[in-house]
Amino acid sequence: MLNGGQDSPASRLCHAHLIVVHDTRRPMPSTDDRYVPVPDSSLPPMPYRDMPEPLPLRKILGPSVILAGLGVGSGEYIIWPFITSIVGPWFLWAAVLSVTVQYFLNMEIERYTLATGETAIAGFVRFWKPWGALFILFTILPNMWPGWATSGITIFTFLIGGGNVPLITIGVLIALGAVLTASPVVYQTLEKAQFFKVGLTIVFLAVAIASAITATAWADLPTAVTHFGQLPPADQIPVSLMLSALVFAGAGGVNNLAQSNWIRDKGFGMGVYIPKIVSPITGEETAAPATGVMVRQTPENIARFKVWWKRANTEQFWSFWFICVFSITVFSLLAYSTVFGQDVSDQANLAFIVAEGEVLKEVVGPWFGTFFWVFGSLSLVLVAMGVLDWVSRIVADIIKTVYLPTSQRWTESRIYFACVWITVLAGSIILLSGFNQPLLLLVIAACLNGGVMFVYSILLIQLNRRALPAPLRVRGLRLGMLVFAMVFYGFFAGWLVIVQVQSYFAG
Repeated sequence: MLNGGQDSPASRLCHAHLIVVHDTRRPMPSTDDRYVPVPDSSLPPMPYRDMPEPLPLRKILGPSVILAGLGVGSGEYIIWPFITSIVGPWFLWAAVLSVTVQYFLNMEIERYTLATGETAIAGFVRFWKPWGALFILFTILPNMWPGWATSGITIFTFLIGGGNVPLITIGVLIALGAVLTASPVVYQTLEKAQFFKVGLTIVFLAVAIASAITATAWADLPTAVTHFGQLPPADQIPVSLMLSALVFAGAGGVNNLAQSNWIRDKGFGMGVYIPKIVSPITGEETAAPATGVMVRQTPENIARFKVWWKRANTEQFWSFWFICVFSITVFSLLAYSTVFGQDVSDQANLAFIVAEGEVLKEVVGPWFGTFFWVFGSLSLVLVAMGVLDWVSRIVADIIKTVYLPTSQRWTESRIYFACVWITVLAGSIILLSGFNQPLLLLVIAACLNGGVMFVYSILLIQLNRRALPAPLRVRGLRLGMLVFAMVFYGFFAGWLVIVQVQSYFAG
């Protein structure tokens, strides 16, 4: 055990290969609370520490706002309004269902981090080390396509009467990389940016409700309930676009897993013991790998965890679930009120956003149509900033924790900023190669992310059943929702594969 600060072989509980090291200065947990044996060869074992006192709700607001801010972009502003402009509001039942599924996924991602201070991906690696390399690929491949930035700049060109979208987008990506690099504490910069965006979203939606959504649109909204379970015809909504809508209703893909990193940086639960990512230029760094510490099993610590859990659920529900459902609904009804039935919905160049803005100028006033484009452009650029952050954050955490834990040169912060600029470079190369249709880029990202969501839904069941002590494990309704998420995303991802294979052989 840990004795006088010395780490002896016996301290590793080698006979069971547990992921935890116990401190002999504290009471040993009861037999019923011992952990399920998990191989610990991939990462160092976790020591016990006490759960910090829960913070009030007002002090933990932030991580879910970031997630909602990133969600209010491709799905809410583009893809769901795009679909609604074709088929009407009845398919919105799927948006509410998908956001609800993501709410439960996000909370199971948070569960492990609250109890250990460690990311969910690090937990996956404790079961099988290659998950580290695979999740690097799962993170990079679907999200190196700069669809968000390209969409935002495309909308910006509507305002200025044209421009070279790829070159302007590359300039914006470089500027976003510079902002993240110069931030003393990156999480705080990202949080402030997304709080601003969510506030702007609420203002825009309030004006839209008051002045632009027709009575007919509100009257047709209940069809989303009466048509529950029905899917649009494939000749109207291709399966790739349908999967994109389901993935990007909310955050989607590996983005959800970044919730682990954000609540850790915010200081949720055991995350208070983990170092934060800071700028290598303006901040103080630490080279320590971000492996976790397991909450010590005492009645006091379990009680504190339950309070943390309740407040984290509340923060996630209002900051993520409500904002995402509300924004998808209002943006979709806005599109239904303005461009439904117009022949602009079969183009991948956001022509329907142009048409929607022009109609808003006529219905509400020139200022509101312009505001619609300004909001869309700024919103999607801020999403691009968030994507740069969470892709780099996840990759850096995996590389440092799993592959470079002892390196003093390559701290997590330095790896993070290297990833930021590599992502900027990859996006620039894609744009210069001529791959710059915004909706196509978003669909590619969403389809790849849908397959990833299927995979980590399965892994979260294993993680939160086997790697946590009995009082903290997932069970009941929440376990059922993880199983449903696995089936939900697996069905649509599998359907997409079948359609693509059939199309290939038919061609």
